[in-house]
Amino acid sequence: MAAYMKSVMCLVFTIERNAFLTYRSSVNVESRRYVRGLRRKPVRVLSPEKETGKIIKPPQIQPDEPSIQKETRGRITAATTERDAVKARSDAQSATKHAFSVTKNEVDGLRYERASPGDKRLARLVSVARSRTFREHQGKILLEGRRLICDALDAGAKPQTVFFSTVDRLRELPLDKLRRATLVKVKFEDIKIWSDVVAPQGVIAIFSRPDPSRLNFASKGHSVPLSLICDNIRDPGNLGTMLRCAAAAGCHSVLLTKGCVDAWEPKVLRAAMGTHFRLPIYPSLDWDDIENHLPKPVTVHVADHSGSLDRSREAEVNVSHKPSKAGDYGWVSARSNRKNTGYEEYDSDSGSEDEGLSLPRVDTKLYCDSWAHSPTALVIGGETHGLSLEAVQLAEKTDGHRLFIPVVPDVDSLNSAMAASILLFEGRKQLLKLLQTSGKKWQMQQDCK
Repeated sequence: MAAYMKSVMCLVFTIERNAFLTYRSSVNVESRRYVRGLRRKPVRVLSPEKETGKIIKPPQIQPDEPSIQKETRGRITAATTERDAVKARSDAQSATKHAFSVTKNEVDGLRYERASPGDKRLARLVSVARSRTFREHQGKILLEGRRLICDALDAGAKPQTVFFSTVDRLRELPLDKLRRATLVKVKFEDIKIWSDVVAPQGVIAIFSRPDPSRLNFASKGHSVPLSLICDNIRDPGNLGTMLRCAAAAGCHSVLLTKGCVDAWEPKVLRAAMGTHFRLPIYPSLDWDDIENHLPKPVTVHVADHSGSLDRSREAEVNVSHKPSKAGDYGWVSARSNRKNTGYEEYDSDSGSEDEGLSLPRVDTKLYCDSWAHSPTALVIGGETHGLSLEAVQLAEKTDGHRLFIPVVPDVDSLNSAMAASILLFEGRKQLLKLLQTSGKKWQMQQDCK
């Protein structure tokens, strides 16, 4: 009986031991499967809108790591993957919100962009537009300020890019004429850095270089048959003031010879106060081209700004017909173009380059005498070099005069811009008076007092 009970107990112990081993082996199998599952390459997580394009890869598990370290690394990888997925969804949502805000960047149906940090378009365009070589070769000009930009748009100039600091500044412009332009909103600090004025208005525009023959000038109906020819005007302030006086006097056109400062220089634009879009201005002309831009017939007069000229000496020179140096006259430049000048050699031993020049004979007349009685052109020379010899030759050819403005003794000649304003308004007065007495009815008669 004892032996039988012992055998039964041994059998039970064997069965329980086998069951325990079977259960332990199954647990080990499950853990190994879990570890093998961690070794598999995880699924790539992409944002729904594919904005980020970021592929999340778990760190590689070394094959010789213990099973506990593998399990810990797997849990960390799973947590990192979930966190990156949440971040990707957040980035996608923010990108969607940004795209929605871009559609809101519009004013009165006109869309504009916002300059991102580090955007160098403003600096690049402003710096190159200030270069005369770029303006002439690339056909771009820079305009700053509401008034100047509005004048350009009203005259029909074509805008390319407009930089503004606030939406209110943009609304001050005629928006219907900015449909084809690129509008960029920038910080006022950036405009202040690249502005050419002391108190910037917060708006800068890049325009195509306008063609004077295609612009619409509002004051065209009030003009008189009077043209201004600027000869070697080098100072930007003087040229801008002369352009402003020409527009105020109702000149028909302004012609600039080669050697003048560029009419689209920022200083010239500020001094002219929008004159560029009130009358035609033709720059960089040869004297042959100037004659083609003048009406026929026309009388060309030159401004004699030498107030200390001795009349008796002048008469003696004109009567004797002896050749003289161009530098002897304060009203003509000693640096003339020899290609367009006829001269004779009298003294080959002379060291002066002007020796033997035969100067044109042009009579002098006071500015208040009658000299504007037909289509007229007035030539104003630069203060440094004076009139070119070609200008005096053109005056002789058209029976013009040297217009003299008397000043008190021991006073230097007038500023070229001041002399231009006096002569232009005197010429306008004489032309309007002639039109009144002749009985002709022109549109400009309404300005006559």
